[in-house]
Amino acid sequence: MANKIVRIGKRLVGPGHPCYIVAEIGINHNGSLDIAKQLIDVAVDAGCDAVKFQKRSIEVVYSPEELARPRESPFGATNGDLKRALEFGEEEYREIARHCEKNGIDWFSSCWDEESVDFVERFDPPCFKIASASLTDDALLRHHRTKDRPVILSTGMSTIEQIQHAVEVLDVDDLIILHCTSTYPSKLEELNLRTIQTLQRLFQVPIGYSGHEVGLPTTLAAVALGACVVERHMTLDRAMWGSDQAASVEPPGLKRLVRDIRAIETAFGDGIKRVYETEKPIMAKLRRVR
Repeated sequence: MANKIVRIGKRLVGPGHPCYIVAEIGINHNGSLDIAKQLIDVAVDAGCDAVKFQKRSIEVVYSPEELARPRESPFGATNGDLKRALEFGEEEYREIARHCEKNGIDWFSSCWDEESVDFVERFDPPCFKIASASLTDDALLRHHRTKDRPVILSTGMSTIEQIQHAVEVLDVDDLIILHCTSTYPSKLEELNLRTIQTLQRLFQVPIGYSGHEVGLPTTLAAVALGACVVERHMTLDRAMWGSDQAASVEPPGLKRLVRDIRAIETAFGDGIKRVYETEKPIMAKLRRVR
């Protein structure tokens, strides 16, 4: 049986340990380092364990035809104008790394190609994240494993057979799997949270949840079902321009989410039935036969 506990930075992740809470900034910074730093500050204030970004080599991930496709945005008239504008480089990531270290929060990235993995590796991340879209890219999965770091794998738009194959490619050492539905925002009837328990039965690794739904209760339900990691997109304002903003959590909601996850963990207890000292006066008052 594989070790179910994975170390990410200073935290142990897995059954019996506090949920590792990731605020995904992704591309919600809209190409602005200032917005990215504001989002990091929000995540720190909320009590999140980590923030996550996305890293792509634009000319590798997208074909020339896709980059030339017409797409109106604040950055130009083509999809390429948009994708290039949203991509941070060396200078921005060095500032992100400094800002996160100063504020005591982990950061890592979903890397969509091998060159991006090599780029992020230079910053000594505590782990790598593999996006749902990359789950079937065996070469990319193998390249992640050359870095000898924990890997978090999202499983949106994937069959059980595809997930099993990806796990075979990655191996189970230092692996965390996240249940996910890859729609933005996701419909409640398509969240299928019981899949968390299915993945728990199939794989002897920590299982978590990456949510794109509107609202918080279903993410809290994922924790109640045993999710060891929770990832939610975050934004300063859901009305901001951007494809992921509507499926994201605003600052007050992020703070409530972390607070409520910690409350649930406290309420879990240890499963040993006992009579508490605080119950004894009530027992003496109300129980007729003792």
